[in-house]
Amino acid sequence: MLIGCPKEIKNQEYRVGITPAAAQEAISHGHSVIIETMAGTGAGFPDEDYTEIGAEIVDTASEIFTRAEMVVKVKEPQAVERAQLREGQILFTYLHLAPDEPQTRDLLESGVTAIAYETVTDRMGGLPLLAPMSEVAGRLAPQMGAWTLQKANGGRGVLMGGVPGVGPAKVVVIGGGVVGTHAAKIAAGMGADVTVLDMSLPRMRYLDDVFGGQFKTRYASKGNTAELAYEADMVIGAVLIPGAAAPKLISRAQLADMKPGAVLVDVAIDQGGCFETSRATTHDDPIYEVDGIMHYCVANMPGAVSRTSTIALGNATMPFMMALANKGWRQACEDDEHLLRGLNTHAGHLTYAAVGRALGIDVLSAKLALKQ
Repeated sequence: MLIGCPKEIKNQEYRVGITPAAAQEAISHGHSVIIETMAGTGAGFPDEDYTEIGAEIVDTASEIFTRAEMVVKVKEPQAVERAQLREGQILFTYLHLAPDEPQTRDLLESGVTAIAYETVTDRMGGLPLLAPMSEVAGRLAPQMGAWTLQKANGGRGVLMGGVPGVGPAKVVVIGGGVVGTHAAKIAAGMGADVTVLDMSLPRMRYLDDVFGGQFKTRYASKGNTAELAYEADMVIGAVLIPGAAAPKLISRAQLADMKPGAVLVDVAIDQGGCFETSRATTHDDPIYEVDGIMHYCVANMPGAVSRTSTIALGNATMPFMMALANKGWRQACEDDEHLLRGLNTHAGHLTYAAVGRALGIDVLSAKLALKQ
């Protein structure tokens, strides 16, 4: 199979979809790999790293989209990229379709077979291709929140760990999954007073057993969420419903009761955000203020640490990429129900139910799509 990887064009996105190690693995199995020139530079992989292992460097993204049987990316295809996709081609990348109707419609019109990293599952019910970036984003969230808390950036002017005689920042993490756990660990490590909210009692028991003493847990009722948000210096939104739009957990009306200069960090912004006042921002202009509350809502947080993120993502995606290349998408998905759950569009059909519910689009089951 001819596998192609274009350079990412989303604002300040420095990750690359295929590492030299992944390209070498594909080539060793008899596949061909083409990489757009300088696609890996932002992650510390110059073109020479690819040519040395037998990959071909091409000058333009259009050549990637024209020639490649499978396109491997990091971020969702932008409009100019979507216009170049075609039926019979495989797209393997993050999609986050539920809050993005224009992208969904374009993918359906193109007829591309799109497999989304964020909806591939594993035997334990996890999301193995989302987890590495969730770990990175979770660890970054308190750092970015701490920066936003600085007075020069519009925040309350509170130091995360405080100093002797002055209490630490109060940090609330909504969601005790991968993002929330890593955010809580880092925030607690910075000396903050941290509480994690979650609706799963087994998850809270796990967090207490493993991290008891580092941070507290509370049940994520509306009342508890509001009470803790009003007391917080920082709230980190880390809620995920796989493939679906994130629920809105703090309304605009509630901002009036929060501390002026408090910070909302929305790690769920790729799925539409979990605060009513969230809107996607970029690393160029990451923060904004609403009713006295600072918001940090960068949609590609892991892109800030592009080398770490690229290697972590490449380690996770490589086995699935190889299955798709070695077997073709149909056989690979037929052999692996967890990879099949990553199928979001095929031949003009939407194949992921949560996206259909969010956007009001009819859905063809992924199993039926295998026969199309």
